[in-house]
Amino acid sequence: MSQALEGLLVLDLGQIYNGPYCSLMLAYQGAKVVKVEPMDGESLRKRRKDCHEFLMFNSNKLGITLNLKTEEGKELFLDLVKKADVVLENYARGVMDRLGLGYETLKEVNPRLIYATGKGYGLEGPYADWPAMDITIQAISGVMSSTGFPDGPPVKAGPAFSDIMGAIHLFGGITTALYQREKTGKGQLVEVAMHDTMYPVLASPLGGFYRSKGTLPERTGNRHSGLAIAPYNVYPVKDGYIAIFCDAQRHWESLAKHIGREDLLEDPRFRTNVDRAKNVEVIDKILTDWLADKKKWDIVEGFYEARIPSAPVLSIEEVADDPHLIARKMIVEIEHPAKGKIKVPGSPIRLSDSPLDEVVPAPLLGQHTDKVLMEYVNLNEEQLSDLRKKQVIQ
Repeated sequence: MSQALEGLLVLDLGQIYNGPYCSLMLAYQGAKVVKVEPMDGESLRKRRKDCHEFLMFNSNKLGITLNLKTEEGKELFLDLVKKADVVLENYARGVMDRLGLGYETLKEVNPRLIYATGKGYGLEGPYADWPAMDITIQAISGVMSSTGFPDGPPVKAGPAFSDIMGAIHLFGGITTALYQREKTGKGQLVEVAMHDTMYPVLASPLGGFYRSKGTLPERTGNRHSGLAIAPYNVYPVKDGYIAIFCDAQRHWESLAKHIGREDLLEDPRFRTNVDRAKNVEVIDKILTDWLADKKKWDIVEGFYEARIPSAPVLSIEEVADDPHLIARKMIVEIEHPAKGKIKVPGSPIRLSDSPLDEVVPAPLLGQHTDKVLMEYVNLNEEQLSDLRKKQVIQ
């Protein structure tokens, strides 16, 4: 059975997390992704000697080196573009144009080309030329202002989720443009700004801001960002912490019965969600006292039977061997030619008629240069040797 994107050629100029995660999703759906790196490798590969993050985001790709600052390197890239379906990059605005390889140039070479660009702040707007990384996007988007406790400073979310949110939206934009190309026969520019993707995730704090006319605290700790739901918090237990969330009335009723406090159901302070949200301090005290001598997995198992939304707070060490993620093949152990056995992510996107292929390790620097240039540009060994001498390829 073929994969959904089988037969597509993607030229991946992505770096760090944003671009490479987007192209990883394309590769997992069957596209042939050629990772085009500078002579010394992309930034993430060079972050440290043993950069596991690079291995996590570059599985199932062919790796080539190409010096795009040389005329011959540009010509080779343009030859590849003629055969490509997608070019993907997440350089700062203007970099590709300065190389002479921007969208306006490439669409003349290949009118069917989907040119996908992931940016921090987009191609236009007051911030467009600002340097961007995950932390700066979290800062300017309001994510940091809504993270942390009311009496503490703004806090960065631990995961690089603005990078990944940008990548996911870019993947969606590419696949949408590919679908439209089936009808029009023409490619187009796909642009996603990481900053843009952050605004919708602020639905709860923005809702609280508008509802309270700005009187609610920006940071609410582990409570609901809009302080609109109770209980909604992370509570200490005997062996760690547990998250509990009661949105529907049935959740609250099940919780009260489960902890032996059916009297709470008759208390006017807790009759509706609005009432409970006004008395969050009282609810949190009741739950904290009840949970104090209990273990997280015991509680979760009991709550599962009672259909009360909850989950233990797992450490990074626990997540690294999470049996659920392993069972779903989101954690995949593979053999890397230089690193031995490593764990990398599988694909979170599952299609019933397009089963996932095996996961192949991220390429060594320039591992497939000869293979790609011989297959797509028809170069021979003598020409490849000459290009190496000229420092066009590694």
